[in-house]
Amino acid sequence: MSANARVVEALLFVTSEPLNERALAQASDLSEPDVEEALMVVGQRHAQGVSGVVLERVSGGWALRAADETAMACARLLDQLAQRPLSRAALETLAVVAYAGPVSRPEIARIRGVAADHPVQSLLERGLIEEAGRSDRPGNPLLYRTTTRFDRVFGLEEGRHSLPLLDELGDDLPDASAVRDRLQAMAATQGVSIEAPAAAEHLS
Repeated sequence: MSANARVVEALLFVTSEPLNERALAQASDLSEPDVEEALMVVGQRHAQGVSGVVLERVSGGWALRAADETAMACARLLDQLAQRPLSRAALETLAVVAYAGPVSRPEIARIRGVAADHPVQSLLERGLIEEAGRSDRPGNPLLYRTTTRFDRVFGLEEGRHSLPLLDELGDDLPDASAVRDRLQAMAATQGVSIEAPAAAEHLS
């Protein structure tokens, strides 16, 4: 595999979001034609029946996902991960998405005051949040919302309409500590495990 293809493969591997040719070109310092050629090579290497991970076109970009023959094993692992305790960082991020969603990573980071990459990825893997299109703000970042799995886990019969009301939302996005406290109370009611150690907050 060529050096260009290896770079593109690595970029697709390390990101959880689909990347289009322009984004790949900017990150790799390659031309878009070079990226397109590299994508063809990566696609051949990661094809159904050849690799456990396949390259697919999704949401206007390219992403790696589990192949059909490996999808069931991956689903079992993700289901196991979903049963692991939520860190406070992940819970806080989930609360922001629940009350403010659809919301982007930059908005989540602004509300929490810290980067949201690890908590968002953890929640995506658990199936508690999902992509919900793109924002019309500069850069068109991906938006995230809670899932029906979230509704089931937290016992929300009417979805988001069942969430406890925030006393003072105002016109801006809600305060992270307020929504976290409300969601944590819901978690306790539903028996959802919350991980206490602060050391884990930057990981999930």
